[in-house]
Amino acid sequence: MITLTPIDLPDFGMSSALPAVAPQEYENRLAAAIDRMKERQFDVLLVYGDREHAANIAFVTGFDPRFEEALLLVDRAGKRLLIVGNECMGYLPPHWPTDRVQLMGDLSLLGQPRDRSPSLRNVLSEFGATRGTKVGCVGWKYFGCGSVEGGPNAIEIPAYLVDLLRDMTGDRACVTNAADIFMDAQSGLRITNSVDQIAQFEYAASRVSASVWSAIANLTVGISERELSRHLIADGLPLSCHPMLSFGEKVRQGLSSPSDNVARLGDAFTVAFGVWGALTCRAGTVAHSADDLPTDTGEFFVRMATNYFEVVACWYENVGVGARGGDVFDATEARRDASLFDFAVNPGHSIGMDEWIHSPFHAGSNVTLTSGMALQMDIIPVSKGPFCYVNAEDGIALADASLRGQLADKHPQAWGRITARQEFMRDVLGIGIDDSVLPLSNYPAVLAPFLLKSDVVFAKTA
Repeated sequence: MITLTPIDLPDFGMSSALPAVAPQEYENRLAAAIDRMKERQFDVLLVYGDREHAANIAFVTGFDPRFEEALLLVDRAGKRLLIVGNECMGYLPPHWPTDRVQLMGDLSLLGQPRDRSPSLRNVLSEFGATRGTKVGCVGWKYFGCGSVEGGPNAIEIPAYLVDLLRDMTGDRACVTNAADIFMDAQSGLRITNSVDQIAQFEYAASRVSASVWSAIANLTVGISERELSRHLIADGLPLSCHPMLSFGEKVRQGLSSPSDNVARLGDAFTVAFGVWGALTCRAGTVAHSADDLPTDTGEFFVRMATNYFEVVACWYENVGVGARGGDVFDATEARRDASLFDFAVNPGHSIGMDEWIHSPFHAGSNVTLTSGMALQMDIIPVSKGPFCYVNAEDGIALADASLRGQLADKHPQAWGRITARQEFMRDVLGIGIDDSVLPLSNYPAVLAPFLLKSDVVFAKTA
């Protein structure tokens, strides 16, 4: 049974310093990428990055391009070359060898100098891209059968790169999409995270969740979206998406940024804040209770929000090391009252530097959830009745006994917060999560539908 229950909102605390990922880990990741190259019989791997699509190149280098584009070239023997624009030359990671960097003015912004670097054709040729060379291109997505014409030959990185590579290799089929090496829902290199990476994600999640709840705690009738967004504080962490905050009819736009729109009693409300490795979203209504809403809307909203929390609890109770993505999908789908809402997208996905890597959660998915995965409880309901909205999005990591032991030994404070969150979810919210489920948010599964009474939240009772 799902009930609304007054609780004392917990203070789990947070780390004072961002945990580090050691340079050797980047070397290990690069070595793993080279192994995948060999399995796929690529001669050269080209990893593309820009400000919006930095995650794959950063995963193996520790470098994310800013303002500009960047390329990483890797061959099967382990040779690597990082190609960057003018402004990124001063932003290279300390562990990256300076003799493995090439300035390329054409990767810079318009109007900047382009006379201090060789042609891209010459750089690619010297690296080994010649006639018959098999090149795997990694950008930020790949395409399954039937979705886009061309299958593995459909490449999402800029045409000037793909056209040049196809001209140099002499065969269109020699240049193919290899983003699945990094992003496949089961085997992608970025799907499984190290103990230090999980600790970084926990650091990030504690901050974005605290920011979202600070915004909720300061929500009042008459406050503007811009005023309330001042509570969204990243502590210097790079954003993974733009901050989102809306009242009333503007909530229908979903992804919109804060404006001068003002909160009114009975408004729908949503707020989402994401940085590298974490995102928290909450949505409900600017109200103390259903009495602040029109009768028809209030009655429907209570039923929808209650069933939504039931579905959320079901998701948390069905994920875990060894679970199958399709089974989690089926369980949540079975718990959803189809007369109340639809799922807008998949009920959850993997998360990393980019907010969405891939999703194991869809009908028929055979993806097995494994230790080291970072997952987002991202169930977005679309009302089938009066317009209203509710959301409780947060992130978790999955860890078997070995990885849990590593986390406890290497990051004991983070581990203490994680175990306290597990106890809170079980004992206060009544959600029976598996030991392998590590909540990273400081407000895991906490859902207050009436946000002017944010200490009254949903819980499961016997």
